[in-house]
Amino acid sequence: MKIAGFDIGGANTDVAIIDFDTEGNMENIEVDFRYLPMWMRKEELGTTLIELGNHAEDIDAVGVCMTAELVDAYKTKKEGVLDIIRRVEEVFDVPVGYVSLEGMFNHESAVKNPLKLAAANWVATSQIASIMSNDCIMVDVGSTTTDIIPIKNGSECAKGRSDLERLGTGELVYTGTLRTNVATLVEKVPLDDGWYRVASELFAISADVHYILGNITQEDYSCDTPDGAEKSVEASMRRISRVLCGDLDVLSSSNIMSVCEYVYTKQALKISEAIQEVAEREFIDQVVTTGLGRNILASKAAEMAELDVMGMDEFLTGEECVVAPAVGTALMMADYLNVD
Repeated sequence: MKIAGFDIGGANTDVAIIDFDTEGNMENIEVDFRYLPMWMRKEELGTTLIELGNHAEDIDAVGVCMTAELVDAYKTKKEGVLDIIRRVEEVFDVPVGYVSLEGMFNHESAVKNPLKLAAANWVATSQIASIMSNDCIMVDVGSTTTDIIPIKNGSECAKGRSDLERLGTGELVYTGTLRTNVATLVEKVPLDDGWYRVASELFAISADVHYILGNITQEDYSCDTPDGAEKSVEASMRRISRVLCGDLDVLSSSNIMSVCEYVYTKQALKISEAIQEVAEREFIDQVVTTGLGRNILASKAAEMAELDVMGMDEFLTGEECVVAPAVGTALMMADYLNVD
């Protein structure tokens, strides 16, 4: 049986297509993603799903998780969830299941309880982390957000919590590898022998910081640039210089590198503080990292918190870790269908 798991995010839509043998074991995983800013191009979702599910004629079932309902193209999360469900159902004529805060829902349950589907992708990823460790904190650093999910006795402990609630418990930090406005990460930066306040504008994003530092590749820089300019080290440096109301005539490369290193540390510290909050509350000292930022942010943050760290790439490939919610969604759909 071939099952496709889709993670429909606000900026990226990911897929994991898993082949299961007759005994329910995974034989092969194919993964892919598309940059799709849903706040501008939600009408392209159906086409994107078809492109990603390029073996659609062979797919036996589809699982879906989502976070795109929060984009400002929708007035409410309910409206967003229902619109995404409609677009998914228009594309696939095989069984479709939806990841919710209470497990996998069929179409009827999803439509009746749309808010249970909102931002539930972390539920899917936690299924994989629980396979790796019965007692751990899963830290998934994506392009936009960081999920910090405690797992005890093989079961995630954040069950049923909305994004609003998780913002209050340390289980959601709105910072990511690519799309975070640098001005939200720091108020001041060290430069030469002084401290300088930053401009509160969308001049540069975390992708610029990590690209300059060599933490990500140009291919990893999959989102739009704030100024619409190219994705090069020089262009990223120019964007960072604007955060200090400067340009490349005013600030040197070494100045900008120093600023980026400081911003990087502060971003990791924000994540580390939330991990510590969860670890102390739940009495857990093991962290499982995943997502695009698993090595550059999640691991660094866990080490700052003085916790043991294990990468999900011990179970999945690095490429599969980047789309871990899609992989987890396919696995949940297989369980839902009792594939064996």
